[in-house]
Amino acid sequence: MEMDTSWRQLIVFLLSFLMPLTLINSISAQSYFLYACLESTGTYKNNSIYQNNLDTLLSSLAPNLNKYGFNTTSVGQTSNETIDAVVLCRGDVEPDICRSCVNDSSVKIKQICPNYKAAMGGYDQCMLRYRSPNNITVERPSVYASNPKHNFTSPDRYNQVLRELLRRLRSQAAKGGSDLKFATGSQQGPDLQTIYGMAQCTPDLSEKQCNDCVDEAIDELPVCCNNRIGGRVLKVICNIQYETNFRFYNQTESSSTPGNENNKTPILAIVLPAVAFLIIVLIACIFIFRRKKKQGRPKQKFKDFYETVDEISAVESLQYDFATISTATDDFSEDNKLGQGGFGAVYWGRLPNEQEIAVKRLSKNSRQGDREFKNEVMLVAKLQHRNLVRLLGFCLDEEERLLIYEYLPNSSLDHFIFDPMKREELDWDKRYKIIEGIARGLLYLHEDSQLRIIHRDLKASNILLDSKMHPKIADFGIARIFSMDETQGDTSRIVGTYGYMAPEYAMHGHFSVKSDVFSYGVLVLEIITGKKNNHFRNGDTIEDLMSFAWTNWQAGTATSLIDPTFRATSNSIQDMIKCIHLGLLCVQEDVAERPTMASIVLMLNDVSVSLPRPSEPAFFVRRDFDPARTESSNQSNNTSLNALSITELGPR
Repeated sequence: MEMDTSWRQLIVFLLSFLMPLTLINSISAQSYFLYACLESTGTYKNNSIYQNNLDTLLSSLAPNLNKYGFNTTSVGQTSNETIDAVVLCRGDVEPDICRSCVNDSSVKIKQICPNYKAAMGGYDQCMLRYRSPNNITVERPSVYASNPKHNFTSPDRYNQVLRELLRRLRSQAAKGGSDLKFATGSQQGPDLQTIYGMAQCTPDLSEKQCNDCVDEAIDELPVCCNNRIGGRVLKVICNIQYETNFRFYNQTESSSTPGNENNKTPILAIVLPAVAFLIIVLIACIFIFRRKKKQGRPKQKFKDFYETVDEISAVESLQYDFATISTATDDFSEDNKLGQGGFGAVYWGRLPNEQEIAVKRLSKNSRQGDREFKNEVMLVAKLQHRNLVRLLGFCLDEEERLLIYEYLPNSSLDHFIFDPMKREELDWDKRYKIIEGIARGLLYLHEDSQLRIIHRDLKASNILLDSKMHPKIADFGIARIFSMDETQGDTSRIVGTYGYMAPEYAMHGHFSVKSDVFSYGVLVLEIITGKKNNHFRNGDTIEDLMSFAWTNWQAGTATSLIDPTFRATSNSIQDMIKCIHLGLLCVQEDVAERPTMASIVLMLNDVSVSLPRPSEPAFFVRRDFDPARTESSNQSNNTSLNALSITELGPR
């Protein structure tokens, strides 16, 4: 982003003033990870339902934090498979730092405590615990950390002052409201040393419960931190921390400090120049902002973009600063570009916490995308499933609109099944798991999420693959929300991708969950055959995939549809024929005859279920179809007709 000379000079001046303070804080910050693997709770098996539930739970913690950094949630259907979690960020931590800390902790705890049914841990800014509610063997496990230095001559007096400080902070934290129970403060100790302390409880505790928990933590100080100048006791539902001559927290102290009256003069000597400096900076910023406002487009306000308070509160915690994303992507360098489409470009990036991200950047000169951008932020922020791509956040800054996603290293499905070389990497087992995973993701959208979602643009390029080739449905820019009692909708704005559209939608604008089922059927046939749904050469003739599949099914030669790169066994051929059968059921012209996603998942997992005979598919590609009705119909066949949906991702 271009800046005028005065703006650049102001930034240089600010950096030169603030950089020494930043370096001091970063050097002093604790970077180690405290943890406890709760062995008494038992272990789980790999690829079990418990592991899947745990993965889903951990991935949902950071996106669902409230603005005070607290979250308590559970995942699971039965008592043996249910897992609950508690997450709490330190009361003075900013939301984006809190989210990053929780994301890092979620990854770290599984690495350190693999296969344990319960564990707890966290960094300096946050903590989390997960466990099965059936197992309450350890109600309040504790984790300790201490500063090994001894720097006082009167340990008895020091410990007395420390306990007085922590008990005072305990009472203040316990009296906090239902949103935040957090207190910080300091007290003069022996040898002219200042002790800084913090006490915090989860906000769902009563005043008595908070007092009791912090008292337990204080009583455990001799175990971990006897005669040490700093220490921390982490108990998940509460924690305490103290340091000597180092103020480790960020916010203004929540309590007055007995014995520090003599320090008022030096404090004023620091505060007054700082306030004067901030006033000068504020005046300069106002001047520059007004000057830039006259020269160009006014800055797009975050709250102006959303219509209601509910919309703002639902996604406010997901907003990222533009400078953070610009740094993460090396200022959106060409070397980091993953793909380019009508919406704009997609870039690889790395956040300060080392998390890899994919950033979708709306083109500045695009006239499309505002509605789709808002729709995707509001929608994906509410959805959590292992087969849906995870939205980490977004950014609005003047004309910049960015969507920040988890980075999936294996790009999209179309880069494999339509590539003569890469398709060999997808054996039948992997393709079957992809078919099944997409079905589970759609079932969640249609029936199991808190909303009923019609995707409307399901296709191979919108199925992303993680490092283990697990599929994740992406791109919700044109998705529609239904109430649970709605069955179909109508629109005059036909958007989507040629070849995947159900005939009733392409010709009449009618869409429903069965529209997604149709697209899913086309996708299944593509995965099995390795051929695109649009016209392809078959010997001397030109055919489309559905007519080719139907002709062979009718002739009893369905095996000729199977991708020749498969090394098939008798069992796998049987599964392939079943999937071809299932794909043809999904693309039937009669909407009522198409199966639901619930029945599709059942058909894929239960070998005893008999599949009905399919009727002739909808050959609307060759009849009664006017491409001029669809948006951007002049796009090439392998790109989407929706400006938000045509981005093609490539591995970095």
